[in-house]
Amino acid sequence: MTPNFSWLNKRLLGFLFLFIISLSSDIIASGTPDAEPVLPVPKGIKNELFYLQRDPNRNTVIYELNLKNGTVDQEKPVNVYWIRYEEKGQKQDLSSMQRRLGYGLNSKYLGKDRYELRFVSYDKLPLLLAKSESDNKYHIYARIKQKQAILNRIFVRVTWGTLGWPKVHYAELIGTDPSSGEEIRDRIYIKQS
Repeated sequence: MTPNFSWLNKRLLGFLFLFIISLSSDIIASGTPDAEPVLPVPKGIKNELFYLQRDPNRNTVIYELNLKNGTVDQEKPVNVYWIRYEEKGQKQDLSSMQRRLGYGLNSKYLGKDRYELRFVSYDKLPLLLAKSESDNKYHIYARIKQKQAILNRIFVRVTWGTLGWPKVHYAELIGTDPSSGEEIRDRIYIKQS
């Protein structure tokens, strides 16, 4: 008899599967859920909006503004790809499964250089892609500590449990308060079913 998974359970299983297949062959043992590892900071990405890193390795997902002839592509405003630091530091496209179940973004054009973005794996976190009036550049905005902040990076804490299944503890949003310029952080704790 086949178990009857709800749509949400299927999506969570897909997200967990994504973590397994995206790892390099050299798995680094992760520490406690509060100790963030030292990870590389991507450099030289001209239109980088933010990046995402997670245990147990240093591979990084880049979210980059997608321009066509100097304007944002309304169909696909953000390019998403890996920098594979665990290999040779090369750029690599996401797999179809990673794009559809894990790290990809759904976008909705709101008009006037504004887009609503949501992760395919966690649609409870609305992001706003918009051009800033202060520097005339595009940024991703997210609610961090009850403030609309410029999102710089996301760190996802993962530890490994029995049978090699990952356990996602939290996602930490790290951004900049546009009014003060100070870094602010907030965690979204992921409840396991």
